[in-house]
Parts: sequence; structure tokens; C-alpha cells
Amino acid sequence: MKKKHFNRIAAAALASAMLMSSANAVFAADDSAATGKVIFSFDFEDGDVSAFCNRGENDTTELSAADEGGIDGKYLLASGRSKEWNGPAFRLDDKLEPYTEYYISAKVKGKYYTNVTLSNQFDNADGVTKYNNLLQNISQQNYPTEDGWVTIPPTKISFTDEMKNVYVYFEGGTDDLFIDDFTITEVPSVEIEQDIPGLKDVFVNDFKVGTALTPAALSSKPTMDIVEKHFSGSITAGNEMKPDAVLDKAACQAYFEETGDDTVPQITFGAAKPLLNYCQKNNIPVRIHTLVWHSQTPDWFFKVGYADDGEWVDKETMLARMENYIKAYFEELIKLYPDIDFYACDVVNEAWNDQGAPRNPGEQGDHGSNNSAWVQVFGDNSFIEPAFTFARKYAPEGCKLYYNDFNEYMDGKLNAIVEMATDLKAKGVIDGIGMQSHLDARQSLDSSFPSVNMYNKALDKYAELGLDIQITELDATTPENPTDADFKVQADYYKGIWDSIYAHKDSISAVIVWGVTDDGSWRAKKYPLLFDADYKAKPAFHSIIEGHDVPISTNPPKTTESPVTTTTTGDTLYGDANCDGKVEIADATLILQFLTNKDEYSLTTQGMKNADVSGNGDGVTAQDALTIQQVDAGIYKASDLPINK
Repeated sequence: MKKKHFNRIAAAALASAMLMSSANAVFAADDSAATGKVIFSFDFEDGDVSAFCNRGENDTTELSAADEGGIDGKYLLASGRSKEWNGPAFRLDDKLEPYTEYYISAKVKGKYYTNVTLSNQFDNADGVTKYNNLLQNISQQNYPTEDGWVTIPPTKISFTDEMKNVYVYFEGGTDDLFIDDFTITEVPSVEIEQDIPGLKDVFVNDFKVGTALTPAALSSKPTMDIVEKHFSGSITAGNEMKPDAVLDKAACQAYFEETGDDTVPQITFGAAKPLLNYCQKNNIPVRIHTLVWHSQTPDWFFKVGYADDGEWVDKETMLARMENYIKAYFEELIKLYPDIDFYACDVVNEAWNDQGAPRNPGEQGDHGSNNSAWVQVFGDNSFIEPAFTFARKYAPEGCKLYYNDFNEYMDGKLNAIVEMATDLKAKGVIDGIGMQSHLDARQSLDSSFPSVNMYNKALDKYAELGLDIQITELDATTPENPTDADFKVQADYYKGIWDSIYAHKDSISAVIVWGVTDDGSWRAKKYPLLFDADYKAKPAFHSIIEGHDVPISTNPPKTTESPVTTTTTGDTLYGDANCDGKVEIADATLILQFLTNKDEYSLTTQGMKNADVSGNGDGVTAQDALTIQQVDAGIYKASDLPINK
């Protein structure tokens, strides 16, 4: 692949351009929804509510059109609700297209200011019904209004063709709910930046670069375009291959009732099939995440007869369940997807607390609990070794086995991991350490946690083990409501962390960024990723490729002619912003400086004409600077300018 050394001045200039646009990312949904194609819109003025239904025979909700207290006339009244999950539902898969993104918006009100949740229900590929909360805590308290009606901001929803009986519905409390101005809008198509290097290509000779996905992402063309360009070195399922998604409670209980054997858990990959089908079709390697974990493993898995209120099973029963679960997990994957390269697996996840001790025994409770049902049954972390032993026995050929954890740079946890891994390595059952790397870029590099130095020392420690390292869930948050300065700190912090990773590349086989765009992140309020909600590369992206060889283009250049060949139209030399008779990076830099601070940097009248090279008719913009940088890189030649002439 042809490459050109990335110009540091250009990198800094382009990062500055991104700083100017990143702060507007949060408004993308509202702006797009306003201009997107409206598919359905209900104001209920005609009194017709037949497009909506309650949620089955056990839902006591009664739906009608009412006008007392409405916004401007009639609205949908959901009364008679006896359970929090009761509420009005609208079916999507019989009216809308799969693999297409839509915005749902509406106005809602609870009779007594009820906290409302907008949710999604569907049957997966195995016919198992699943539920997602799309937007929670929709209330007068969180969205203050004068009349009590709350406007739900445009909220994305989509589905794949494996999903059936797809509904969006309103729930929460048991009081009456009022719904008005319910609208479904198709999300407008967005083109991603094709004129920046693919991240996976920049580091193709160093380590895999990948990301985490959920099935919903498959419906977003720009998201998947970014995945294809930057992250197709590896895919991790965000939740769909974790224990709570794979263990089939009803099937487990049915098998136990039929056979009397409660040591053979039943599993399903119905939730993961859309993602795995995509990876199989596109020949993308997959990281398995995760087998044995205290969190997102249901407590019934540890109970007699798989009953919620059952007694805890004994250690021997749990060992048998663990082995049969791991065996079934791998055998089913190999049977369903023999052509996928399952190259890595997080066998055990987050077993140590920050002080380096096992978690507390007890029921899991809320996500993130310090309690572990594994410790409840085993008394300590002695379940770790058999988990790796069983994984080694049943994993597909070539699948390396990892211990994975967060805060993996904290001394107590780090030392516990090193001691554990040393023992497992001696027994031949572990291949590597997964460093989650959920990091925090704060107001300054000095206050960011962990510090780059602290992270680098952890890498040193793990590398000394002689085991492989994978960065498995990388993200780095900003403060909430970030400023341009915060994005600059984030970029500098990402660069420091990535430089440490690159310095250890001989020990690192994969770097997985935990998500694609900020708005889809589990930490969305703190903008932790490399691409913003408008699918644009952030300063952090440009910072981590600075100084590295980057591919110019996957296609041959248009011509071998020198990229600075001059072409004029009258007195206009397109690209020559500083009017020195040449087209070069200095011109791109001047444009960006001019756009940032017109009082300090200026363009002459002729320079303004020369600088308008994108041909979009929108005057001098950051796109013109980027186009000139592409001339310097050889993607265009100067005679091509303006590019849209």
C-alpha cells in the first residue's frame, strides 16, 4: 500500500478544524429529524387510535382519544394501567424497513407527572422476546415545561430482518399516560469522511484495530461505513454474547424438569446472530466477550433448579454447570459460524476489586454491583482456574484466552492480576491480559486519570509477563458539556495513551475502541470516542495518527504529475491562499488560522478567491484546507482544483 508520512503541521491544523465543529455534535439528532422524511405522524385529532395497541392480554391498558387538558385538541389516553409495563405500543416491523434508522418523537404527560420510559420490544432470531429502554426518566422534573407536557427529543430506533414483532411503547408507573404528536421520521443519510486515513490501515502492521457493536448499529449506514473504513480489524458484541444474553432460562428450566439434571445449561445466540451474520459475511474477526462474569450473569444461574428464589447450588454442581455452559457456548458458535475467526475470548471478566481482593459474596443486583454469585458459591476466586481450564479444552483452534478487567492500572488490582496470570501461565491455560481502558480525560493532562505515566507502567508490568496484551474497551471521557479546550485535552490524552500502546506494540495484538460515535457510547454524556455524532473524526482521531505513516489512497493516484503544478483561471491560482505562487500545506494552515481568528490572520481578496477550492459555493471553509492537504498528499493534483468545478 502506498504511504506518505503524515505532516505534523497539517495534523495540528486539521485537529483545530475539528475543534470548531465538535461542540455542535449534540444537536445532530434535532437538526436531522427536522429535515428527514416523515413516515408517520399522529395528532389524534380525528379520534382514531387504532394504530396503537396495549401490550398483550395481560396488559389492562385501555386506549382512547381524549381532549381534556390536551396540547391543542385531542390526544391518546392510556388509562386502566395496572402494571408499570402496561402502556400504548406501536408496531414497527409491519410498516417500516429493516436496516433503516428512524427517529421517534412525541409529546407525553403523566396524570400525576409520572416518570415515563420510551421502550422497544422485539423477538430475536430464536423467537425470544427482548426489551430495551430507549429513553428513561421522561418527566416534568427532567424536561421542565409550563403545561406538564414533555417533548421527547428525536430518539433513534432500528431493527434487522432477524427481528420480528418489533414495537416501540410507553411505560412507567400505573397512572394514566397521555401521548400526542407521535412522529416517526427517517434519519437522513450522511456521508462519512473518505479523505482521512483508515485507522486500521495506519496500524495494519502493528495490531488489529476494531470496535464494539450492537445490532442497532447495523441499521446505520454511516456508522457501518466508519466501521468498514476504520474498525473492521475486529468486532466485539457490546452485550449480545454476555451470559445474560446467551443463557436461556426457560430452556434451562424445561431441560431440568424433563431430565432432573440441572448441570446442563441451555444457551442461545439469538441476540448475537445479526452481528455474527455481518462478521461472517464480511470476513471480520470476532472477540468473544465474555464467558464468566459476576455482572450480567443472572442469579438464577446459580440457584437450584434455575429458580429465582431457589437455594444456592453447591460448588460441585456449579463446576459441572460451568463446564457444560462453556462447552455448549463454544460448540454452538463453531457449529453456527465455522468460517468466523473467533481469535480471542475474555474467559473471566472483572473478578478482582481495586484493592486486589475477590468481590463480595452475594446476589448480583444492579449492574456494577460489588457482589459476585461466583464468590457466593466458591467462597473466593477459585472459580477462575477451572474457567480457563474448560475454555482451553473447548475453545476453537486459534482462539486465545484472556483475563479482562477495568482499572487494571490500579496497584492492588494490577498486582492481583499479575500473580493470577503468572500461575495460570505456568499451567498453560491463559494467553493474555485484556486491558479495558475506560479512561477519563479531565480538565487537563495533569488531572486526567489514569495519568499516561501510570498507564504506561501498567503496560510495562503486563508485558513483562510474556503474555499477549489486548486493549479491549478503549474510551476516554471529557467533562460534561465539553468546551473546545476539553476536546483539545482529550486529543492530547488520547495521543499519550496511544503512544504508550504503540511503544508496546510487540506485546499488543489488538486495540478495540468501545463504540463508534459519541452518541452511541455507554458514556455518551462525556463524548468519549474518536468520532462525533455527525460521524466526523474528532481531534482525538487526528492526534493518534500524527507522526505515523498513513495510506494516501487505496486507489492509484490520478496522475504522476507533480501535485504542485499550477493551474490558473485569469489571475486565480486555486489553492494558493497566501499568494506566493505555490500550493502547499502553508496554504491550508493559513486558511484554518483565518477561520479561527480573523482579527489576527487575514486573506487578501485574491487569496480568498484562490482559497475556495472545494467548489461547493459556500465560501472559504475548513473543507478547503482539507482539500489542499489532499493535494499535498497526492490524492488530487493542483490542476483538479476546484474539485467540484
